[in-house]
Amino acid sequence: MFRWKLGFDPPHQSDTRTVYVANRFPQNGHYIPQRFADNRIISSKYTVWNFVPKNLFEQFRRIANFYFLIIFLVQLMIDTPTSPVTSGLPLFFVITVTAIKQGYEDWLRHKADNEVNGAPVFVVRSGSLVQTRSKNIRVGDIVRVAKDETFPADLVLLSSDRPDGTCHITTASLDGETNLKTHYSVAETSVCQSVSQLEALQAVVECQQPEPDLYRFVGRMTVTQHGEEIVRPLGPENLLLRGARLKNTKEIFGVAVYTGMESKMALNYKCKSQKRSAVEKSMNTFLIIYLIILLSEAILSTILKYAWQAEIKWDEPFYNQKTEAERNSSPILKFISDFLAFLVLYNFIIPISLYVTVEMQKFLGSFFIGWDLDLYHEESDQKAQVNTSDLNEELGQVEYVFTDKTGTLTENEMQFRECSINGTKYREVNGKLLPEGMTDDSPDGSMPPLVLHIYILQAWFFSFSMGDELLFLKAVSLCHTVQISYDQSDCLAVGGDPFSHANGFSSNSMEYYASSPDEKALVEATKRIGVAFTCSNGDTMEIKTFGKFEKYVTLFIFKIANNSGLLFFLISLRRCLRTLVVACRHFSPEEYIDVDKKLNSARTALQQREERLQEAFSYIEKDLQLLGATGVEDKLQDKVQETIEALRLAGIKVWVLTGDKHETAVSVSLSCGHFHRTMNILELLQQHSDNECAEQLRRLSRRLREDHVIQHGLVVDGASLSLALREHEKLFMEVCKNCSAVLCCRMAPLQKAKVVRLLKTSPEKPITLAVGDGANDVSMIQEAHVGIGIMGKEGRQAVRNSDYAIARFKFLAKLLLVHGHFYYIRIATLVQYFFYKNVCFITPQFLYQFFCLFSQQTLYDSVYLTLYNICFTSLPILVYSLFEQLVHPHVLQNKPGLYRDISKNSLLSFRTFLYWTVLGFCHAFVFFFGSYILMGEDTTLMGNGQMFGNWTFGTLVFTVMVITVTLKLALETHFWTWMNHFVTWGSIAFYFIFSLFYGGIIWPFLHTQDMYFVFVQLLSSGSAWFAIIIIVITCLFPDVLKKVLYRHLQPTSTQKSQNLSCMESLCCYQQGQSGCTRLARLLEQMTGRCKASANNCHTSSRNNSDTENMYSNDRSILTLSPIEATHC
Repeated sequence: MFRWKLGFDPPHQSDTRTVYVANRFPQNGHYIPQRFADNRIISSKYTVWNFVPKNLFEQFRRIANFYFLIIFLVQLMIDTPTSPVTSGLPLFFVITVTAIKQGYEDWLRHKADNEVNGAPVFVVRSGSLVQTRSKNIRVGDIVRVAKDETFPADLVLLSSDRPDGTCHITTASLDGETNLKTHYSVAETSVCQSVSQLEALQAVVECQQPEPDLYRFVGRMTVTQHGEEIVRPLGPENLLLRGARLKNTKEIFGVAVYTGMESKMALNYKCKSQKRSAVEKSMNTFLIIYLIILLSEAILSTILKYAWQAEIKWDEPFYNQKTEAERNSSPILKFISDFLAFLVLYNFIIPISLYVTVEMQKFLGSFFIGWDLDLYHEESDQKAQVNTSDLNEELGQVEYVFTDKTGTLTENEMQFRECSINGTKYREVNGKLLPEGMTDDSPDGSMPPLVLHIYILQAWFFSFSMGDELLFLKAVSLCHTVQISYDQSDCLAVGGDPFSHANGFSSNSMEYYASSPDEKALVEATKRIGVAFTCSNGDTMEIKTFGKFEKYVTLFIFKIANNSGLLFFLISLRRCLRTLVVACRHFSPEEYIDVDKKLNSARTALQQREERLQEAFSYIEKDLQLLGATGVEDKLQDKVQETIEALRLAGIKVWVLTGDKHETAVSVSLSCGHFHRTMNILELLQQHSDNECAEQLRRLSRRLREDHVIQHGLVVDGASLSLALREHEKLFMEVCKNCSAVLCCRMAPLQKAKVVRLLKTSPEKPITLAVGDGANDVSMIQEAHVGIGIMGKEGRQAVRNSDYAIARFKFLAKLLLVHGHFYYIRIATLVQYFFYKNVCFITPQFLYQFFCLFSQQTLYDSVYLTLYNICFTSLPILVYSLFEQLVHPHVLQNKPGLYRDISKNSLLSFRTFLYWTVLGFCHAFVFFFGSYILMGEDTTLMGNGQMFGNWTFGTLVFTVMVITVTLKLALETHFWTWMNHFVTWGSIAFYFIFSLFYGGIIWPFLHTQDMYFVFVQLLSSGSAWFAIIIIVITCLFPDVLKKVLYRHLQPTSTQKSQNLSCMESLCCYQQGQSGCTRLARLLEQMTGRCKASANNCHTSSRNNSDTENMYSNDRSILTLSPIEATHC
């Protein structure tokens, strides 16, 4: 039951379920009703009763939280130098903040669930139509749904207000397809249009158990009429899915077969596998290293303590006599107790607030993607969306991009271009078909049709003596699933003649809707030419052929799969067109009866229905007469070529994975810039055996080594890829990695995922990104480190299963080159800085033990220990991690090569980690010994001769530390906003104000008043102020000197661009020629560098006006001011 509540398939006793319509069960004592799920949707994770234990369990699975819990328990159990509050309060803060965030998110899910489950519905019960709530629907209930309402459960359509029992629905909320789809009821139930008729209906539905596939449903309905049982097949066209919406139909009645968490919509609530970014993995590695440092310091301190106490005078001095119990205690237990005490003393070297800060940074930072106007598509009114914020920084580490072709690189807007009829090629010109000469009829198996609908039609005005061209046009205008919407009165009005509009009908008043853009383009083309599809009423279709209306009866329809024999009938068409073969076959009455029996038997089968249907289809497909082929064009999306080139300059390799045929895929790759015209194209195609494939791979490998100067592209088909991945993965990967671009055609969805997994698991472990727009791209989107969904016209499954979603492929450039760059440098600095400031925090505590005989005396007050990470140093790094920009967004887009500077997780390399760690230890030594030198020999620093004590010494070290680590972050900041200034200087001011307030009052609830007036006395000493200034300068001056020397002697590409962006942002921001003119002379006098920038400004303006530069208009929310001089 627990697994079922989470959306997993519930256990079933059999492969099928039996549903009695209206819950009219057999009237015998031996029948035991099956138990089905109720109709409640549960997307929430917690309940009121299990929130606290379940949430705590999940949070303490995190190593850092569990570690601090252990430290807190140790402080409670043994005598430790610090209060349990020092560990308990930060832990409580982190746990509480995370619990509030997760609880709020779950409350929103509960709220959404209650709205859905409490929605009013109408159900037929006890001979009447009663209103109830959606959650009360049971399997077998007859549900009434009105126009524009959503279906509350998965229903088998029984009847509608239409005479033929059909209805139109839209499944936009399920798969994003906004077209109208027609669904059908069986003939025996379509006449039951009243409650009384439905109450008297005796029917049983047998169907498969719930499965998540939206497009598959196998069942049959047995209707009892006059004592006779009539069996009718049920398929996807009979099933109304929960979440879909009723359109263009007044009302329908349906019987619930799948309810609640067993509905197909609920079963598609897929729990995606948790993806972990490279930064998170590095963070865990650093955490382990710091745990080792912590354990080493604790062990060393414990050993040194016992070495020091080996002398009797230090073991039991006169001022600290041992008790009898202490003298008789076990040495081992005493050693363990001392070790745990030192562990508690140094435990703050592990930054507990790191995780909550990272979560807040990711969550808040993800909003910038949605707010970025450059990622907003005005035509479709779609903005970028973030489905998971855990991978923001991974956008800055991508090394391979795997992209679909249709709908991703192309618009998925089909336009009819040409056709071939009886060997003659025609082009459409102004609504007319004009021949362009003869073509060869040689078949080419590499150019299959996309989808082929075959109708068997009984024509009232059909004759095979008609011309081939007219027969071809009629077949195209009839063989489809297109729906029509009229501006005038509906031709399907109840009680009216469906063909009453024949006289005086204007074809301009109708609009076509189709699930396939290819179908819509073809039907619109035949309409322009003169053969218009005008109406469909149940099994009857009407076309208008050059002014003459003709009616046809559809006897049955089926879709032919891509692996059918028709793949080998092909007319050669150029120009990278999507081809569709059109063929026909004449059936005699006897043949039709035989075919009808075969199909009906296969369609009513509950077991192996697909195999039996395929056998029947294979029989029908024989002896087809080829009429011709159509060619439609799918144009490229805007600025695809510029985007691919920018990714290539950024060091990212682009692989195109598509199901299209070889010729089409290569042509599109050339046109979009994936393949260059000068590139040497290598092929791994039509390999039939392992040996043949291996030999071809070896030939390609030798050629790559011989022609290493030339850029190479590789084309692989699905069959050859299967052979290559079977036993020759290493050789195949060697060939691919030496190619600049790879194109995989004829790919199945799972093959796409296999290719992505192959790169992911290679020895180099590159970061991969997959981008697609259709359901067939979901597997590779989920497999890649980062999945991008395109909000295209092939549904929303890719978007729902992606990590990020954008409206167009061109937005990928800014998503990676700008947002990815910013997110990575921000979080990389955040992680390193957290470890740095905690090393600065705890190392003086460790050094202090050498001067207090390792007595476990704490250097800092417990309040300072508690608030250091929570209040004094938390906000500056959080604001930095939200707004920092090393380089201006314009520069990052115009110079994609800067993306290489942060690749391979360079900012979190071991060398960088070592630098920050050593820097933390160095600063800590300066804090401690600088203060010690000041106070070590003479502690009478007060004007009245009063002496400083150990709390004053610790407070001095703590004050220097807070100022230094805050100013260190200020030195690392390149992009200053008012918020950076506020939290940086405000944090230092808050520390001083808090310390004055905390030390200036006697707090009655504190056990001791050690800090009373300590801070006031410290600030009243001029020597202390001098020491603070000297120590801070001593710590930070080497950092400033290092930055200056490295910037001038060994500048990186990013540092060079920082100088360039400084001048250009002042001189020509957003084509500001007027600003450039005003500042040119001044900047030239100051730096001697702006004259060139001024010329570049004018040149850039001319280029933008002439060629519509891809990055000419940056409207990013990240740019906080028109001219941000402090960016320099």
